[in-house]
Amino acid sequence: MTEDKNNLKIEGLRADVREAIKSFAEKLKTELGENLLSITVVGSSLTEDFRQGQSDINIVLVLGEQNLNSLKIIASMARSMSKRKLTAPLLMTPGYIERSCDVFGIEFLDFQLTHKTIFGIDPFESLRFTKRDVRLQCERELKATLIRLRQGYISAAGNKKLVRDILIATASGLVPLLRAMLWLKNIERPGTNEAVFTKAAKEFSAGMDRIVTARKWRHEKMRLQESEITAAFESIYTAVEKLADIVDKLEV
Repeated sequence: MTEDKNNLKIEGLRADVREAIKSFAEKLKTELGENLLSITVVGSSLTEDFRQGQSDINIVLVLGEQNLNSLKIIASMARSMSKRKLTAPLLMTPGYIERSCDVFGIEFLDFQLTHKTIFGIDPFESLRFTKRDVRLQCERELKATLIRLRQGYISAAGNKKLVRDILIATASGLVPLLRAMLWLKNIERPGTNEAVFTKAAKEFSAGMDRIVTARKWRHEKMRLQESEITAAFESIYTAVEKLADIVDKLEV
């Protein structure tokens, strides 16, 4: 008996996200029809980092063609998606993926590491990347992060909450970057965030403790002293600066 290619392959998804993803996927299949080529779940909902009710569920849709009608169909589902913690899906075409490996290596490497295609053909499994392209993207992203940290700190004008939010965003954004840097050095990439920081701290001799702490602030309601915010900013800025210098000099 052959498997129906139109069936959803939701076995293996964690129980606390399965129904939300199944319901959304069924609607997509019905509404988008033949233009929907694949549905792939990516990110924390596939790992131990997922927190029910707090973490978002991220999905990539591969379409035969990008058109306004498809956008309108998916936009009409926005309210129900929000209630189920489903973020707006990333929309791609096969051609877009094929031509973007040189500019989105960090993101695609992360998708390739942690993903589950529940409908259609896996769009990430066979992708290949050049270390030269990935190294250049890592350097660009880290140096851009330093600019955002400086500008954000100035714009915050001493507002602790704003600085805190900047540090949370920075810490979260570093996870795929650090995985890509480990990949550049042919080092196995951990699936969970804290393990990534631990391994990166060892391999790049960069302080990650404050980054780990700042990332946890996203899910914790606590009053932080100005001294804590200042110390965290200084430590995270120094770590990012060191990582940028390392990747700048990395020979691949």
